[in-house]
Amino acid sequence: TPQKMTMQDVPGAFPTVDVPDHAHYTIGVVILIVGITGTLGNFLVIYAFCRSRSLQTPANIFIINLAISDFLMSITQSPVFFTNSLHKRWIFGEKG
Repeated sequence: TPQKMTMQDVPGAFPTVDVPDHAHYTIGVVILIVGITGTLGNFLVIYAFCRSRSLQTPANIFIINLAISDFLMSITQSPVFFTNSLHKRWIFGEKG
């Protein structure tokens, strides 16, 4: 039977670079700020769109669609990347 190969069996599949600790923490802080700003800003756009009838025009549907997708990206991806930056590695395992 064929043996299952993993990425650890392939040398050089994921080359690594020594990055200073302060770079990981700086990127983590930037990602946290962008995530919070994106979450709050897009939530406010969605809230204003839902509360104001004058904003609910066909042209603004495209804007609210973008705000919803940005909001979902902010709340799902920022915490993951922030956590990984603080740990200085991917912490969610091979399947994650």
